[in-house]
Amino acid sequence: MTFSELETSPLDTARRLAEGGDLDGAAAILAELAAQPDSPDRAQAAVGLAVVLDQRGDVEGARAAARTALATGHPEFAAQAACHLAQGFEREGRPEQARGAWQAVLGVGTPAYVPLAHLALARLAGEVGDYDEAEAELRAAIETGHRDLSADDDDERLENEHYENAGQSGAGERALDDARAQDARGPAAEARVHAAQQLADLLIEREEPGEAADVLIDALEAASGDDAARLRVQLGIAHLEMACAEFAGALEEGGEAQVSALAIELLARTLPLRGRDDAAGQVWAYGLDHQDETLAAEVRLRYER
Repeated sequence: MTFSELETSPLDTARRLAEGGDLDGAAAILAELAAQPDSPDRAQAAVGLAVVLDQRGDVEGARAAARTALATGHPEFAAQAACHLAQGFEREGRPEQARGAWQAVLGVGTPAYVPLAHLALARLAGEVGDYDEAEAELRAAIETGHRDLSADDDDERLENEHYENAGQSGAGERALDDARAQDARGPAAEARVHAAQQLADLLIEREEPGEAADVLIDALEAASGDDAARLRVQLGIAHLEMACAEFAGALEEGGEAQVSALAIELLARTLPLRGRDDAAGQVWAYGLDHQDETLAAEVRLRYER
């Protein structure tokens, strides 16, 4: 055995075996470490074992290992274990168990994972039509992500370090890859942007475009690149919805013919931008057939130009 081999930790050895395709060898090392109650590497080894066993198709063994890691209460690896459990339950179509696992992530309380758990809980609530709960979870994801972004530079440095360590151990949870990938401030920033996008969509569907616009404007403070572009498009959509509401409100006020005709035209030409061609046709018909002949004539001029 060489000196370098003597210096290699069991965790690193297991990682290299797993990367080389020797899942059985990696699992044996990780299982031994995870079985040692006093080992400082127990939580990390248990998460790694859960990932390896999952890759081998041993779902129940993987869950047992994840629960071992969760029971340690380790701020990083217990959170990863709960995420692993939650994603597995979701893949199997077991929403109640998945919800419990995501709530366990909240119980661990690691700031980088909390917004992700709220996002997942919002998704599960939306799938069963509980939109009030979905809205509450999305707002919680935005709020917790905002608090994480407000941390000082030392907290940011530590967060970056623990993600680097998770990647080196091979125990990083694959379910979090998308949320980690792009923003230099970590997954909380990504989660905050995604939550804002989803909350804005929900609010627009609930006919609250003004509130959606406020959410998007706040989110733009922490967004850049493609995320910022998507938020700006959604903000434009919210403004279109607000414009439609104002044009309709002007018609209800029953002002002078020229103003009402303009409102009819603007509403009828804006609705198709939101995919409401039928509604636009009804608006034109309302104006063209209006009992006020002056208004109808004004609308006819606008319709034909």
